[in-house]
Amino acid sequence: MKAPKKTQNRLARKRRVRAKVSGTAARPRLSIFRSLLQISAQLIDDETGKTLAATSTKQLKAKANIEGAKKIGADIAAKAKAAKITTVVFDRNSYQYHGRVQAVAEAAREAGLTF
Repeated sequence: MKAPKKTQNRLARKRRVRAKVSGTAARPRLSIFRSLLQISAQLIDDETGKTLAATSTKQLKAKANIEGAKKIGADIAAKAKAAKITTVVFDRNSYQYHGRVQAVAEAAREAGLTF
């Protein structure tokens, strides 16, 4: 069965972003996933294929709105500091840098992560 056009377009945008963005152990990739019900963020080392730290609104018992996105950004920055990570590469996936995705990034910057 063929995927709907909307899904195909989203996956094409995701491939374009991932072609340019890659994480290392020293500078991992901060990947954002958002859905209607949840937002999650992961720090990923693409060289080894391992997730170094992760958080989600489900873990924090927050809603998937702007306020929840700010909590996600602050929490992932705290986990990064605990893992002695100060700089990351931001991976917005196929989402616009707007709204909840922007709120995660700004909160992470305010908490001390450098993009």
